[in-house]
This record gives sequence, structure tokens and C-alpha cells, in this order.
Amino acid sequence: MPLYMCQGAYTSESWAAQLKNPQNRIEIVVKQVCEAAGGKLVGAWYCFGDYDAVFVADMPDNESITAVALAIPAGGAVKTFKTTVLMSGDQAVAGMK
Repeated sequence: MPLYMCQGAYTSESWAAQLKNPQNRIEIVVKQVCEAAGGKLVGAWYCFGDYDAVFVADMPDNESITAVALAIPAGGAVKTFKTTVLMSGDQAVAGMK
């Protein structure tokens, strides 16, 4: 299945809620959303910079990652969300040919 990297930036309200009840929400929420769309969460991390969280998902196709990319921001916890298709080195070389 194709791999996708997704990045999100939390709203200030989401950060406030997380400070009141700290837990690894990206592991909890993202895992459920990916599985509901027919895929699986490969890994998820909090990070510094323009985005607060990043995760890699193994999804069946573009339609399934679209469902994830729409569902997560629709929940209201993130203000910015970005999805990037990931390719192996072999896939990139095949494209170069």
C-alpha cells in the first residue's frame, strides 16, 4: 500500500485541552481514523516547527488518505493539515526513467 506523511498544526484551543488532560492523542485518534479508512498508522510524532505533529500512514489508495485528510481537520483540533505522498527510492528511479 502507498505511504503518506501527514502534518498538522493544533489550534490554541486544542493545546489548552491537551494541557488539561495530557495524552498521546495523535496515536489514539489518528490510529482510529486510519483504520476506519482501511489503512494503518505506521508511526506518529510530535515535533517543533510549522507543524506540531506528523504521522506516516499506510493506506490503500488516494481516496482513503483523502478521507483521513478530511476527517482530521473536520474535528476542529488542527488549524493546518498537509499530506505528502511518499515514494521508495526504487519508485523514484522508475519515475526518472
